[in-house]
Amino acid sequence: MREAGAAFRVTKNTLAKIALADTSYANLESLFSGPTAIAWSADPIAAPKAAVSFAKRNDKLAIVGGGLAGTLLTAEQVRALADLPSIDELRARLVGLLTVPAARLIGVLQAPGAQIARVLAARAEQH
Repeated sequence: MREAGAAFRVTKNTLAKIALADTSYANLESLFSGPTAIAWSADPIAAPKAAVSFAKRNDKLAIVGGGLAGTLLTAEQVRALADLPSIDELRARLVGLLTVPAARLIGVLQAPGAQIARVLAARAEQH
């Protein structure tokens, strides 16, 4: 979790319910029964990705649900969220998409000049 930029804590259900009361996450109260731990991060993908990855390798951890922007998520929705690329990956993809058109434009602009240079070089070799 730390490597992913997330945190993980085993919680007391009564304290968690008190902490959730009067917040946008009060609807998560139903998830706090039995042995419970919570994972959280500033990046909405980091904690689910790390928790789901660990749960796949260890059957002792079961994902029961989650919350995102005050919305109650099912276990399947948390797994789907974990499959999304991280914010850093999305930024890298966006930068890549933005630079490709510029590189193509430069290639297109240079192509006529290169063709003219080749024609002139061929013409000079003939004479």
